[in-house]
Amino acid sequence: MSTMLETPEMPAVFDGMKLAAVAAALYIVVRCLNLKSPTAPPEIIYQDTPLTHFLLKSCPLLTKEYIPPLIWGKSGHIQTALYGKMGRVRSPQPCGIRKYLTMPDGATATFDLFEPLAEHCTADEVTMVICPGIANHSEKQYIRTFVDYAQKSGYRCAVLNHLGALPNIELTSPRMFTYGCTWEYGAMVNYIKKTYPQSKLIVVGFSLGGNIVCKYLGEMTTNQERVICAVSVCQGYSASRAQETFLQWDQCRRLYNFLMADNMKKIILSHRHSLFGDSSKVHQVLEASDLSLLYTSTSLMQIDEAVMRKFHGYKSLQEYYEAESCVRYLQNICVPLLLVNSVDDPLVHESLLSIPKSLAGKKENVMVVLPLHGGHLGFFEGAVLFPEPLTWMDKLLVQYSNTVCQWEKNKCSQKEHAETEDE
Repeated sequence: MSTMLETPEMPAVFDGMKLAAVAAALYIVVRCLNLKSPTAPPEIIYQDTPLTHFLLKSCPLLTKEYIPPLIWGKSGHIQTALYGKMGRVRSPQPCGIRKYLTMPDGATATFDLFEPLAEHCTADEVTMVICPGIANHSEKQYIRTFVDYAQKSGYRCAVLNHLGALPNIELTSPRMFTYGCTWEYGAMVNYIKKTYPQSKLIVVGFSLGGNIVCKYLGEMTTNQERVICAVSVCQGYSASRAQETFLQWDQCRRLYNFLMADNMKKIILSHRHSLFGDSSKVHQVLEASDLSLLYTSTSLMQIDEAVMRKFHGYKSLQEYYEAESCVRYLQNICVPLLLVNSVDDPLVHESLLSIPKSLAGKKENVMVVLPLHGGHLGFFEGAVLFPEPLTWMDKLLVQYSNTVCQWEKNKCSQKEHAETEDE
């Protein structure tokens, strides 16, 4: 009799367990996908100047709400993973010409040159000189997508291929790209200046490329000649400050570190015959023992210690990071400078964002844009699930560049008008 009374209660117990499991799963999904996070316009830090007024008026993406794909777009991890794995959706194939430049140490720098596909909105000749992220080059999908969009907006684009990053280009000296070396980028800029003497320049850097372009501009004031503005996206500003955060498990940063180190290790090993153990090469700086250290490395810092710092003769990793980080050069940049970082970037710790914020508070030419979402170089847009081919980042960079070009055009027109009245 007692068994007959207890039996009907069992399905109710199982139903309750199922509901609890579903509720727990939904809670985890909501937390992991950050679905409760609001969408909002990016936080903008700037000083009150005529240029910033013109930018806020003429560049609506600065003040417009950035809306990522509803289901997954508020997760910085998914945005970063999709960028890393997929790059972009329906990526175009812009047609360019590869240029080769011989460096003083025998290295062969390469960059790809893409001509504009339309007239620029100001009718001027403008060239974007672009530095990609770590181990990247002109054939990466996010670079191809941005270049195609910039071409159609009237820009010539020159894209640096990081030394050693292209699998089909052999190293011609025992050196490859490093965190802050500006030699190859500077050679590309000088080529553009000489070949296109009438062209204005816009400097663009993504991630590690952002560090390189900012360091390049700040190294010498002459590097800023004919540059009308500069844009840096998702860089970390200070390698020495980022070093400790990149070893933490917070936001899975240590896992990202391992994956990026594994990729770097593969690239370096693909050039092992040019880099290691050949005493016949005059500038050889690496030895067979360094190769052993490389094999056991599980972080970018260990690779930098074993290999990268030695290309330029730094005695310690700390010396290498402090000398090669753009943070010490940022105050020397006088052209309009746009610094973009997403708040949910899992690779750039939020403490590093105090660097651009502090800079914007001191210098009138600096504007800092901090969207809530976007991950690391993701910034996908889309209604619910599927992202659009163009990202918020692609649109912002071209819109900002157009606005600064128009500002410069207006200044020239006003100057010419004033000179005419004086005569």
